[in-house]
Amino acid sequence: MTSNNERLSKFISLILRHKPEAIGITLDEFGYANVCELIEGINDSGRYIDLNILKNIVKDDKKGRFIFDESMTLIRANQGHSINVNVELKKVTPPRYLFHGTAKKNLDSIIDNGIKKMNRLYVHLSDNTSTATKVGARHGEPIVLKIDSQKMYGNGFEFYLSENHVWLVEFVPSEYINL
Repeated sequence: MTSNNERLSKFISLILRHKPEAIGITLDEFGYANVCELIEGINDSGRYIDLNILKNIVKDDKKGRFIFDESMTLIRANQGHSINVNVELKKVTPPRYLFHGTAKKNLDSIIDNGIKKMNRLYVHLSDNTSTATKVGARHGEPIVLKIDSQKMYGNGFEFYLSENHVWLVEFVPSEYINL
Protein backbone atom coordinates (compact mmCIF):
# COMPACT_ATOMS: atom_id res chain seq x y z
CA MET A 1 0.00 0.00 0.00
CA THR A 2 1.33 3.43 -0.83
CA SER A 3 1.68 5.98 1.89
CA ASN A 4 -1.30 7.93 0.49
CA ASN A 5 -3.40 4.75 0.56
CA GLU A 6 -2.25 4.10 4.14
CA ARG A 7 -3.42 7.57 5.14
CA LEU A 8 -6.72 6.99 3.34
CA SER A 9 -7.09 3.60 5.05
CA LYS A 10 -6.65 5.20 8.48
CA PHE A 11 -9.18 7.90 7.58
CA ILE A 12 -11.66 5.27 6.35
CA SER A 13 -11.17 3.39 9.65
CA LEU A 14 -12.01 6.57 11.55
CA ILE A 15 -15.14 7.09 9.43
CA LEU A 16 -16.42 3.50 9.45
CA ARG A 17 -15.56 2.72 13.09
CA HIS A 18 -16.07 5.98 14.94
CA LYS A 19 -17.18 9.13 13.10
CA PRO A 20 -19.21 8.74 9.90
CA GLU A 21 -20.65 12.20 10.54
CA ALA A 22 -17.17 13.68 9.92
CA ILE A 23 -17.86 13.37 6.19
CA GLY A 24 -21.64 13.67 6.40
CA ILE A 25 -22.60 10.01 5.97
CA THR A 26 -24.51 7.53 8.10
CA LEU A 27 -24.02 3.83 8.64
CA ASP A 28 -26.87 1.35 8.59
CA GLU A 29 -27.62 -0.82 11.64
CA PHE A 30 -25.00 -3.35 10.50
CA GLY A 31 -22.24 -0.75 10.13
CA TYR A 32 -22.37 -0.51 6.34
CA ALA A 33 -21.86 2.74 4.46
CA ASN A 34 -22.94 3.38 0.90
CA VAL A 35 -19.75 3.18 -1.19
CA CYS A 36 -20.69 6.13 -3.44
CA GLU A 37 -21.52 8.31 -0.42
CA LEU A 38 -18.24 7.29 1.27
CA ILE A 39 -16.20 8.19 -1.82
CA GLU A 40 -18.05 11.49 -2.27
CA GLY A 41 -17.65 12.38 1.42
CA ILE A 42 -13.94 11.61 1.39
CA ASN A 43 -13.43 13.68 -1.76
CA ASP A 44 -15.44 16.54 -0.25
CA SER A 45 -13.07 16.46 2.74
CA GLY A 46 -10.13 17.45 0.52
CA ARG A 47 -8.75 13.96 -0.04
CA TYR A 48 -8.95 12.03 -3.29
CA ILE A 49 -10.32 8.52 -3.67
CA ASP A 50 -12.16 6.61 -6.37
CA LEU A 51 -13.66 3.12 -6.49
CA ASN A 52 -10.44 1.52 -7.76
CA ILE A 53 -8.39 3.09 -4.96
CA LEU A 54 -10.99 1.96 -2.40
CA LYS A 55 -10.94 -1.60 -3.80
CA ASN A 56 -7.14 -1.64 -3.57
CA ILE A 57 -7.21 -0.39 0.02
CA VAL A 58 -9.63 -3.18 0.98
CA LYS A 59 -7.66 -5.83 -0.94
CA ASP A 60 -4.21 -4.74 0.27
CA ASP A 61 -5.07 -4.18 3.94
CA LYS A 62 -3.04 -6.84 5.75
CA LYS A 63 -5.32 -6.65 8.79
CA GLY A 64 -8.50 -7.15 6.76
CA ARG A 65 -10.18 -4.17 8.38
CA PHE A 66 -12.89 -3.69 5.73
CA ILE A 67 -15.36 -5.75 3.78
CA PHE A 68 -17.69 -5.03 0.87
CA ASP A 69 -21.13 -6.57 0.63
CA GLU A 70 -21.71 -8.97 -2.29
CA SER A 71 -22.89 -6.18 -4.60
CA MET A 72 -19.88 -4.00 -3.68
CA THR A 73 -22.23 -1.07 -3.11
CA LEU A 74 -21.79 -1.16 0.67
CA ILE A 75 -18.66 -1.28 2.84
CA ARG A 76 -18.03 -1.63 6.56
CA ALA A 77 -15.26 -2.11 9.10
CA ASN A 78 -15.06 -5.68 10.38
CA GLN A 79 -14.56 -4.70 14.04
CA GLY A 80 -13.17 -1.97 16.27
CA HIS A 81 -16.27 0.20 16.40
CA SER A 82 -16.94 2.72 19.12
CA ILE A 83 -20.40 3.40 17.69
CA ASN A 84 -23.21 0.94 18.26
CA VAL A 85 -23.59 -1.23 15.16
CA ASN A 86 -24.37 -4.92 14.71
CA VAL A 87 -21.61 -6.45 12.59
CA GLU A 88 -23.44 -9.77 12.91
CA LEU A 89 -20.79 -11.53 14.94
CA LYS A 90 -21.30 -15.20 15.60
CA LYS A 91 -20.61 -16.69 19.01
CA VAL A 92 -17.76 -19.19 18.83
CA THR A 93 -15.83 -21.42 21.20
CA PRO A 94 -12.39 -19.87 21.76
CA PRO A 95 -9.11 -21.77 21.79
CA ARG A 96 -7.56 -22.71 25.16
CA TYR A 97 -5.67 -19.42 25.38
CA LEU A 98 -5.92 -16.03 23.71
CA PHE A 99 -3.53 -13.10 23.99
CA HIS A 100 -3.88 -9.39 24.60
CA GLY A 101 -1.16 -6.92 23.70
CA THR A 102 -0.88 -3.71 25.67
CA ALA A 103 1.75 -1.34 27.03
CA LYS A 104 3.54 -2.17 30.29
CA LYS A 105 2.31 1.15 31.71
CA ASN A 106 -1.25 -0.32 31.67
CA LEU A 107 -0.39 -3.47 33.62
CA ASP A 108 -1.23 -2.25 37.14
CA SER A 109 -4.65 -1.03 36.05
CA ILE A 110 -5.34 -4.30 34.22
CA ILE A 111 -4.33 -6.36 37.25
CA ASP A 112 -6.68 -4.28 39.43
CA ASN A 113 -9.60 -3.87 37.00
CA GLY A 114 -9.27 -6.47 34.22
CA ILE A 115 -9.18 -5.65 30.53
CA LYS A 116 -11.92 -3.21 29.63
CA LYS A 117 -13.23 -2.45 26.16
CA MET A 118 -12.61 1.24 26.78
CA ASN A 119 -14.19 3.23 23.90
CA ARG A 120 -14.81 0.17 21.72
CA LEU A 121 -17.62 -2.35 21.70
CA TYR A 122 -15.31 -5.25 22.61
CA VAL A 123 -11.90 -6.16 24.00
CA HIS A 124 -9.67 -7.32 21.14
CA LEU A 125 -7.68 -10.53 21.55
CA SER A 126 -5.50 -12.57 19.22
CA ASP A 127 -4.69 -16.24 18.93
CA ASN A 128 -0.92 -15.63 18.75
CA THR A 129 1.70 -13.70 20.67
CA SER A 130 3.22 -12.11 17.57
CA THR A 131 0.07 -10.13 16.76
CA ALA A 132 -0.45 -9.25 20.43
CA THR A 133 3.12 -7.94 20.66
CA LYS A 134 2.59 -5.70 17.61
CA VAL A 135 -0.62 -4.33 19.11
CA GLY A 136 1.09 -3.66 22.44
CA ALA A 137 3.99 -1.88 20.75
CA ARG A 138 1.57 0.71 19.34
CA HIS A 139 0.90 1.91 22.88
CA GLY A 140 4.39 1.87 24.42
CA GLU A 141 6.72 -0.83 25.69
CA PRO A 142 4.74 -3.98 24.82
CA ILE A 143 3.61 -6.71 27.13
CA VAL A 144 1.55 -9.75 26.14
CA LEU A 145 -1.05 -11.10 28.52
CA LYS A 146 -2.18 -14.72 28.27
CA ILE A 147 -5.93 -15.10 28.72
CA ASP A 148 -7.49 -18.34 29.94
CA SER A 149 -10.25 -18.06 27.37
CA GLN A 150 -11.53 -21.63 27.81
CA LYS A 151 -12.06 -21.04 31.52
CA MET A 152 -13.85 -17.76 30.74
CA TYR A 153 -16.00 -19.51 28.16
CA GLY A 154 -16.81 -22.28 30.63
CA ASN A 155 -17.90 -19.60 33.10
CA GLY A 156 -20.38 -18.08 30.65
CA PHE A 157 -18.39 -15.40 28.79
CA GLU A 158 -19.31 -15.06 25.12
CA PHE A 159 -16.58 -14.91 22.49
CA TYR A 160 -16.84 -13.78 18.90
CA LEU A 161 -14.49 -14.04 15.95
CA SER A 162 -14.54 -11.17 13.46
CA GLU A 163 -14.24 -11.60 9.70
CA ASN A 164 -10.55 -10.68 9.93
CA HIS A 165 -9.85 -13.16 12.75
CA VAL A 166 -9.79 -10.82 15.74
CA TRP A 167 -11.22 -12.46 18.86
CA LEU A 168 -13.72 -10.30 20.72
CA VAL A 169 -15.17 -10.38 24.23
CA GLU A 170 -16.89 -7.67 26.27
CA PHE A 171 -14.55 -7.82 29.28
CA VAL A 172 -11.67 -9.89 30.68
CA PRO A 173 -11.66 -10.08 34.49
CA SER A 174 -8.18 -10.09 36.01
CA GLU A 175 -8.55 -13.62 37.41
CA TYR A 176 -8.37 -15.00 33.85
CA ILE A 177 -5.15 -13.15 33.01
CA ASN A 178 -1.76 -14.86 33.24
CA LEU A 179 1.40 -12.74 33.14
